[in-house]
Amino acid sequence: MIALFDLDGTLTDPKTGITRSVQYALERMGRPVPEADELTWMIGPPLIAGFTKLLGMADEAPEAVRLYRERFSDVGLFENEVYAGIPAVLRILQDKGIRLYVATSKPHVFARRILDHFELSRFFVGIYGSELDNRNADKRDLIRHILEQERFDPAQAVMIGDREHDAIGAKANGIMSIGVTWGYGSREELLAAGVACLVDDPQALEELVVTLTAPKPHRAATL
Repeated sequence: MIALFDLDGTLTDPKTGITRSVQYALERMGRPVPEADELTWMIGPPLIAGFTKLLGMADEAPEAVRLYRERFSDVGLFENEVYAGIPAVLRILQDKGIRLYVATSKPHVFARRILDHFELSRFFVGIYGSELDNRNADKRDLIRHILEQERFDPAQAVMIGDREHDAIGAKANGIMSIGVTWGYGSREELLAAGVACLVDDPQALEELVVTLTAPKPHRAATL
């Protein structure tokens, strides 16, 4: 029984660190700087895709990512907080024998530092994220990579996240998904992406994860 957790908007609320780092990059590039609340849509998708959309061109996106990380790697990653109830539900799932993994589009070098800082790493068997060169930033590629490395049965796994990218990546790899509503994706976005269900509170994950990852009975073949 396996549960893959997104990080941003699912385990922690990174709004301050991400939006301030985006603003820093835009300011350094001499571009207009939106208010933080106008930038929350960038929480979740791959950073290179977000800056391409924000700047309106792909050519400048790599430089924007570089400047973003200039601030984020030292300051922004800790301008973050754990959602209430998350440590408790992770502990319960771990005690029930669920193998927990992190699957985030954020570079794994940053994800691990964040999880270590908030003392959440101890709950996870593995922490997976993208590379600094943007490999595995797409959730479809990332989850495929996790399956190749961990060799578990997709039918006994579930992906938990707050954005459509989590559900789309899971579906592409034969994994069911749960949408959480305390993050940055709307209910409509998550349902359209094909989540199996929505949850409004971390406590509700306990029963759902156990149910969705339980071994499925095999039917005898009939001739």
